[in-house]
Amino acid sequence: MPPNYKYIDMNKWVLATRPWSFPASATPAFIAFAYVFWMSHSGMLLSNIDWMAGLWAVFGAVLFQIAGNLISDYYDFRRGVDRKDTFGSSRMLVDGVFPPRTIWMFGVVILAVGVLLGLVLVMRCGSQLLWIGIIGVLAAYFYYILKYHALGDLLIFVIYGQLIALGTTYVMTSVIDWHILAVSAPIGFLIVNILHANNTRDIRDDSKAGIRTQAMLLGLQGSKIEYIVLSVAAYVTVMVLTVVQLLPPLSLIVVITLPMMIKNIRLISQAKLESPEVIRDLDAASAQLVLAFGLLLTLAMIVSLLF
Repeated sequence: MPPNYKYIDMNKWVLATRPWSFPASATPAFIAFAYVFWMSHSGMLLSNIDWMAGLWAVFGAVLFQIAGNLISDYYDFRRGVDRKDTFGSSRMLVDGVFPPRTIWMFGVVILAVGVLLGLVLVMRCGSQLLWIGIIGVLAAYFYYILKYHALGDLLIFVIYGQLIALGTTYVMTSVIDWHILAVSAPIGFLIVNILHANNTRDIRDDSKAGIRTQAMLLGLQGSKIEYIVLSVAAYVTVMVLTVVQLLPPLSLIVVITLPMMIKNIRLISQAKLESPEVIRDLDAASAQLVLAFGLLLTLAMIVSLLF
């Protein structure tokens, strides 16, 4: 019998949300925030800027990710994807810390709070946000289904690499600025690698659960190639965007994180199906790269205005 969750300390509730993964949602929102700041102060964006709405958008993006984490953990546990002998999830369910229904309810409540915040932003900023929000709600709840059918990587890129930034830009400017899709693409590639590292590590274990991830479709060698291609693409895309002036030249400062990227590539290159523990922490290392890369890109757009 799991312990009575009413008496579990708050740290367990926080751990259930997987806070180490929050850079995946917060970073693209901050990049969009910095992009609007840079464009507005360089005279390329004349709209009135709603800075507070932008901050609320960052918070909302994290709420939707929390909901998605919790709901995905619930279904992964019920489906047998997360077990005692696997590496993924927050471990709150497989270790019996919470009853499954509690985690599901926690996720639904957080999702409802995110929806309410989104509706407030729709009324404040414009109806175009509504369709972005609807996609976000559906993705947060039904992500696990797409992941089980090898569409998780694509969904993560669309949501975290594109829609979060597009929505954040819109609530700040009331304008759909399609350029932000290119600006947020580099961080999107790296965010996909968080999931892909997880799924590559779990190829053997996921096959026992009867699901099919993209890593399983590609096989171990193909998964290694995808991870490397996405890693390199992030840096190449930043270089291209500076050339076409969608990013300031200072954005090239992201090359400081190249040693982190190279370390991650070396690690995944050592992966073996029979020894998944070799890349046990690669998803966490990939999240650290997202945070470092994203902070540098954000600061580059803000600091560029001082020169």
